[in-house]
Amino acid sequence: MSENIENLNESEIKRASEKFKDILYEIRKVIIGQHNMVEKTLIAILSGGHILLEGAPGLAKTLTLRTISKIINAEFRRIQFTPDLLPADLTGTRIFNQNQCDFSTSFGPIFANLVLADEINRAPAKVQSALLEAMQEKQVTIGRESFPLKEPFLVMATQNPIETEGTYNLPEAQLDRFMFKVIVDYPDEKEETAVVERMIGGKVPEVTPMLDCEAILNYRKIVSSVYVDPKLIHYLVEVVSLTRNPAKNTGLDCLKQFIQYGSSPRGSLAITQAAKAIAFIRGRSYVTTEDIKSVVKECLRHRVILSYEALAQGVNQDFIIDKILSCTEAPYPEMRKST
Repeated sequence: MSENIENLNESEIKRASEKFKDILYEIRKVIIGQHNMVEKTLIAILSGGHILLEGAPGLAKTLTLRTISKIINAEFRRIQFTPDLLPADLTGTRIFNQNQCDFSTSFGPIFANLVLADEINRAPAKVQSALLEAMQEKQVTIGRESFPLKEPFLVMATQNPIETEGTYNLPEAQLDRFMFKVIVDYPDEKEETAVVERMIGGKVPEVTPMLDCEAILNYRKIVSSVYVDPKLIHYLVEVVSLTRNPAKNTGLDCLKQFIQYGSSPRGSLAITQAAKAIAFIRGRSYVTTEDIKSVVKECLRHRVILSYEALAQGVNQDFIIDKILSCTEAPYPEMRKST
């Protein structure tokens, strides 16, 4: 019986992989380039995580999430974060009805499937606290009552690395709730030329709805069944542990001065969930070392807090993660479930 179930999962995964290839094709009808951002957004949706994008304005961050929402028939809301934003502007509030002499609840824009928190670091601490509850607990408290959010639920937050005036640093507890931090870079000349030519034409291609929210939730169940070998779990936990104490590996003594705090165990969980999702998209029922390596930077770069020495010497999180990966022995990339 177990073999039949395993074969069924394998066939489901292969069919779903073809489906997601079609979804990627639909997205690329609208979004030119930005393959890493698109892929990580789909992985976050399949994993039930949230994603933080850092990049200059005009790099199709909003358009990406809006396009995906159309393809999966999900409700999309964009919230512009500003210094005068109130928690009620995000979550909703209680309104007194004079005719009936009682209160009713008016729900805010957070009650959607895909929520774009644009320039998230411009909102004050009270708003961040309200968003934190939504991201972690998948619920919102209005007055004395808590309301569950719609599923699937994903927050895509954006930060502008250029302008820092009038911004607030995100609390470490909130950063830790994001599965990914993706650095969105400029397109190359070929991609930018294609964008300009398309805009000159004045017509943005329409996308075809291909899934619904219920299908996404079903796919999440399949993703959760993707197999991770114990040796791979040990490997990714070792990588995360070395961000906290690099001196455990003699080849990483030089990193100790650059790290103030390393990743929490949420980093290990995020890598595991993301690796399962990317294996699923690639049509496999098992995770490989390459799956882990393809998501580890996005899962850890916002969880490693640099020391003053690192900032002074221009050392960033990606350098530290690359160094740890290069000094950590990995299992075979094509390791499969043992029979």
